Amino acid sequence: MVVDDASPDGTQDIIRELQTHYPIYLLARPKKMGLGSAYVAGFQKALTLGADLIFEMDADLSHAPEDVPRLIAACEAGADLAIGSRKVMGGGISGWSWWRYFMSDGAMWFSRFFLGLKTRDVTAGFRCFRRRVLETVSIDSIKSNGYAFQEELLYRTQKNNFKIVEVPVIFVDRQKGKSKLNKKDILEFFWIIVKLR
Repeated sequence: MVVDDASPDGTQDIIRELQTHYPIYLLARPKKMGLGSAYVAGFQKALTLGADLIFEMDADLSHAPEDVPRLIAACEAGADLAIGSRKVMGGGISGWSWWRYFMSDGAMWFSRFFLGLKTRDVTAGFRCFRRRVLETVSIDSIKSNGYAFQEELLYRTQKNNFKIVEVPVIFVDRQKGKSKLNKKDILEFFWIIVKLR
């Protein structure tokens, strides 16, 4: 499934072409409605379609599709949430500047400190959920519509005592385009984390 918020790069046209050869579901939204609401819309559609394991991952290949079976295996071995982690032994990041490392590590420390998160990679966007997690944590009531979405969902998952496992992956910085993180996103991130506590 691809969730697309009217991106200007022709994503929807490419997906429609691929749909003639592959079983891809396109959730096309009319305008940019926020990262968090895109996740929620995708999760809700996946639940409606009857999925037992539901993934989230970046479409720019920063998350390697070859790692998907390892996250599935972790869930089949008993995890309720398997996280493709850059922060456990064997995991890592390729291609980031020192500034990105600094920002990411700062956000992780802040989230773990304020929310008591036990996971090492709390901002990871490569995750495999058992459907019961998403059915339990009330995804439609998540407050964050931006980058704090990952932490809020993780916080709710941990609070409900689901088993969380980190699987080491290498995150490769995108080769085309650039990160959309801006000052407003950063402020919203810190505000949401503080409010959650």
